[in-house]
Amino acid sequence: MFRTLHPNIKARIGISFLSKLIGSMVFPFMAIYFAKEINIGVAGILLVINIAVQFVASIYGGHLADHIGRRKLMVWGEWVKVGGFALMLSVNSPWLVSPWLTFVALLLIAVSQGFTIPASDAMLIDVSTREERAYMYSINYWANNLSVMIGVIIGGWFFQSYLFELLIGLLAMSLVTTWLTITLISETLERSENALASDAGIRGLFRSYRKILYDARFLWFTAGGIAVLSIEFQRNNFISVRLADIFPPMMYQFGWLGNIPFDGVKLVSILTLVNTLMIVLFTAPIAKWVRDRNLQKWMYVGFIVFASGFAVCAFTDSIWILFGATVILSVGELLYVPTRQTILADIVDDSMRGTYMAFNGFVFQIGKLIGAGSLMFSPYIGKYGMALFILLCGLVGVMMTFWALRPTMRTVKQE
Repeated sequence: MFRTLHPNIKARIGISFLSKLIGSMVFPFMAIYFAKEINIGVAGILLVINIAVQFVASIYGGHLADHIGRRKLMVWGEWVKVGGFALMLSVNSPWLVSPWLTFVALLLIAVSQGFTIPASDAMLIDVSTREERAYMYSINYWANNLSVMIGVIIGGWFFQSYLFELLIGLLAMSLVTTWLTITLISETLERSENALASDAGIRGLFRSYRKILYDARFLWFTAGGIAVLSIEFQRNNFISVRLADIFPPMMYQFGWLGNIPFDGVKLVSILTLVNTLMIVLFTAPIAKWVRDRNLQKWMYVGFIVFASGFAVCAFTDSIWILFGATVILSVGELLYVPTRQTILADIVDDSMRGTYMAFNGFVFQIGKLIGAGSLMFSPYIGKYGMALFILLCGLVGVMMTFWALRPTMRTVKQE
């Protein structure tokens, strides 16, 4: 079936794989970078600003994609990304190291991603049929997980000692993906006669999203998703910084394996590998298992198990307990992801499915904001306070989602 997909789809899956493969070697460890070069509190502020910029850019980028075209926005974004990577490389070289200019480079990359991702998502829908989409998204999901898994493993072992070399690879790969986007991606936006007169400004943007704000059920459901996703982004923020601090680079004894050079960054990459492997291997069978069961019940169980695993990762100093907690949180993720996606598809207004899916993307951006923001208050509440905060996020996710799915909750159709 892959051969029958539109050339744009196959090209975009390949481009996304290459981009995330090399990006995952660097970006998951930027919290550690800023905490080391400046301090943990400032690192949290910088990451929050970076995520907020991408969040705002994505809102407007999705709107622009419907007016100026998918391909044009994607190509523009790729060139801005090249500029950001070039700046990042130049200020992390053997001759100059500047965390503040590195932050400026990250802002450029954030704007680029905020504009290209909505355009790319819209393009995939443009060139796919309803029957193809499940297969298309499934292939894209597996490719993304595989690229992130490989990238995080490599980055975990080489980020601290070979950042300059990784950034050279990042810039080279960005040039490759820019060339592939220009040569392989075709325009898919069909403009009407009055398309050029369409309002691409802020007023039109608010008109596009205003109607969805009347759907109380979807808004509560989205809020519950934000609470749960904020837990996942603790891995690349508080948990990664904490593990890098308590496991400094040195030789560690691993039983019959003997002494191995190890540190907290490598540990984060291995834990991420365990989580990703479980997701890749068991998503399909778990999704099939829960399909004929009470979806809400198992979604709530998944929320709690997921939060519990991350809470343990927030305070334990034992490598083996960290591995066990990672297995636990992976089980929770396997339970709640397919059930929540199924319920989400049931509650959206079919006539506004594209707008609903774009709005649902805010779950990830706001979740990232909360995850990065935790770096600012984590020094005051400590690791046990962070564990309680993570559990609280899981409980809030359960309560908000339960509130959203009550039969009496107002929907946009009723409004």
